[in-house]
Amino acid sequence: MDDQRAKAGGDVVLTRIGQAVMLHRGGDREEARNRLARLWAEVGPDGDPFHRCTLAHYLADTQDDPADELDWDLTALETAREAEAAPAAGRDRERQPPARGSVPAVAALLPSLHLRLAADYAALDRPAEARAQLDRARESAAALGDDEYGRGVRQAIERLGARIAGPGGTDGEGDPGGGGGAGRAGE
Repeated sequence: MDDQRAKAGGDVVLTRIGQAVMLHRGGDREEARNRLARLWAEVGPDGDPFHRCTLAHYLADTQDDPADELDWDLTALETAREAEAAPAAGRDRERQPPARGSVPAVAALLPSLHLRLAADYAALDRPAEARAQLDRARESAAALGDDEYGRGVRQAIERLGARIAGPGGTDGEGDPGGGGGAGRAGE
């Protein structure tokens, strides 16, 4: 069976993540969360960084508690940072090398990861942290291409920035980009 999948050239883990995401978008949050959690355990701490980052990213979406959502988004960002640092520091000989193309793929997620963290902090009424993450999202989005994904992320960053700022462009204390009231950032 695994040989057939390999010959087909498909990424089974990403397929399973996609299936769980479809369940979530179809309204079955609990089953999506359960499937993603099982897959997280299967992939494990030494799994492909792109898989781990993507899993944590989507596990955040399935959480009922905003603090749990923040924890998973922080895990996704930490995984992305580990993936970026691994090539420079050299991989531990005991660990598997990342899949080919994994590190650049993880780097492309950084703007979205910072965007999601900004939304999490805003939802938790932590405006300073929301603004800091939004600034990081803007900075890292500069590296994205002028394609559908890049434009979508940049637009989502600006939408969240406007929601965080609210009417008049301040958070009520004269500070542009203040928090509160922002929901989950879309991509």
